[in-house]
Amino acid sequence: LLLYGSATLGILFSVVLFILLPNLLTSFVRQWAGLGNVAANIVEGLMRIALFVGYLALTNRLREMRRVWMYHGAEHKTIACYEAQQPMTVENARRYSRFHPRCGTAFLFLVILISIIVFSLIGWWNRWINLLIRFALVPLIGGIAYEIIRLAGRYDNWLTRAISKPGLWLQRLTTAEPDDAMLEVAIAALEAVRPMRVDSDRW
Repeated sequence: LLLYGSATLGILFSVVLFILLPNLLTSFVRQWAGLGNVAANIVEGLMRIALFVGYLALTNRLREMRRVWMYHGAEHKTIACYEAQQPMTVENARRYSRFHPRCGTAFLFLVILISIIVFSLIGWWNRWINLLIRFALVPLIGGIAYEIIRLAGRYDNWLTRAISKPGLWLQRLTTAEPDDAMLEVAIAALEAVRPMRVDSDRW
């Protein structure tokens, strides 16, 4: 109950903060400044990006969060070691980068970018209809972002590198170099959930 409850609250918090709040604020700006539909969608998108990056920068300044970001870096190093089919040891995991193209940070940034495009296509309605439409379209936008980040993780070319670059840059705020004890924790966590056959876990 606590696991699913906390996950649900986390998702709702993200939707409210990064999807609904920018639209609500933009509605007031549009009413005050007389913005057209296209301009309003651009302002909403810029506000959404500013809130997201500002949130990450703020949490990065909290001392307690620093350890969370170190564990996040340990997770990425361990997954990279696993994907390279190397023995799961602290020494091997330590050699890999703390940045990963399929990170949740990269996924959220893609969600924000795709939402700008999708919401621009549906037009601008009154304040409450806008909020309802945006809330209803979150699963669609999330699905599109998931498929794009999945492709970016599977292939390595100029397009996938361009898609991954903003998310990799943002991981400078959400990951940190872990210590060996954290790598041990990450390895134990991965060992507990990885499939018996490596070839059954390919992107």
